[in-house]
Amino acid sequence: MISKLYSVSKNNLPKMLISIADDINGLGGKCYLVGGQVRDQLLGRVDGRDFDIEVYHINHKQLLAVLKKYGKPNLVGKSFGVYHLVRHGIEFDFSFPRTESKIGVGHRAFAVETDPNLDFKTAASRRDFTINAMGLELPSLELKDEFNGKKDLENKILRHIGPAFSEDSLRVLRGVQFAARFQLNVHPDTIKICREQDLRDLSKERLWEEFCKWMRAIKPSMGLKAFVEMDLTKFFSQIKPLTGSWEKLGSLLDKCVAEDLENDYDKLILMFSALLAGTSLQGVEEFLRSITQEQKMLKSIPALWVSGRDLMTQMVAQKDFSDGDLRRFSLRSPMFLMLFYAQCLAEVKYPNKTFAWEELQKRVQILEIMRVAPTPFLTGKALQELGFKPGRHFGEIIAQSFEKQLDGEFNSIEDAKNWVRNTIPSVNS
Repeated sequence: MISKLYSVSKNNLPKMLISIADDINGLGGKCYLVGGQVRDQLLGRVDGRDFDIEVYHINHKQLLAVLKKYGKPNLVGKSFGVYHLVRHGIEFDFSFPRTESKIGVGHRAFAVETDPNLDFKTAASRRDFTINAMGLELPSLELKDEFNGKKDLENKILRHIGPAFSEDSLRVLRGVQFAARFQLNVHPDTIKICREQDLRDLSKERLWEEFCKWMRAIKPSMGLKAFVEMDLTKFFSQIKPLTGSWEKLGSLLDKCVAEDLENDYDKLILMFSALLAGTSLQGVEEFLRSITQEQKMLKSIPALWVSGRDLMTQMVAQKDFSDGDLRRFSLRSPMFLMLFYAQCLAEVKYPNKTFAWEELQKRVQILEIMRVAPTPFLTGKALQELGFKPGRHFGEIIAQSFEKQLDGEFNSIEDAKNWVRNTIPSVNS
């Protein structure tokens, strides 16, 4: 399948950027829009708020003087001179062309050398993939494409630039998320070099960042395809096929991403639960601990993974849910996520079965537990108002009361108080 590419228009670029480019050209310099923004412009994704610009044939002092006319540039990359400028919510990073050479272990162990007179091809050769190595000369909008990135983008191919790719192991996971975000097939030569990389030097922070980009992508199954082809299960063995099939796991990922969730936190909980659908609870927890220290995620993802599977299993068994059953499910994980995850999982694992999901959703809505779980009517304060003295028995009384509330025996705080008056011996007061 061929990607439709678009012509880049000045109307889709900030006017200030064109004006800055004119000023740089007036000093005898050149500047190029580089990186992902060029790729996105060609794909018609013109709502970006981040622009990377590479500046040639002028010095730091000259560049700084130009930028000061438009705002307050901030030097953020002292080792290689990156000037950050923000205007009307749009962020610009101006830098000089540079070369990088590996000097140690780890994906950040590079020596960087800037040279404003470097040729564009040499500067672009340090980048990871051909689709990210294009440049757009400003203000003429002439495309500089030394590695045929446009052709690869048209043909939906993700291809590394050269042997220097192997100097940064993070690029392997970047390849996975790019494949998912832009629906690309990874070139066999790139698969080969990715298989040879060791990802054990990557920090949890960077792992989490790349996995999240994958999980947010429009076609996560394409990322899974790349992940498997690159043999990355040797580093993340907890990611397993669903009922023996990578295709089924990919199908589950694509079904789950179809849920248009506005909240990024909810989306990640759902997608990571799907990614780990083929493993055990122990595997889920081990994998998450290996890529993140975010405590909310370490709790919320396993909770949805377990509760969603339990709900699906009971639907497969055609269980007749009581209102109390559904209220108790809602205490385990957000019900709207649990229902969707369980439904997607059931559709992939049991494609020939039919389930009464709509009826179940209606009941959940009637019970008003789709997004908010019940909380106890009875509280410690209410017990004190009834004349009880605080103690360990408070927790037991509240727990008993809450169970009855979940079963529908109580509909208000007054119902709960009446139960206490009629049931709990006054000796406790």
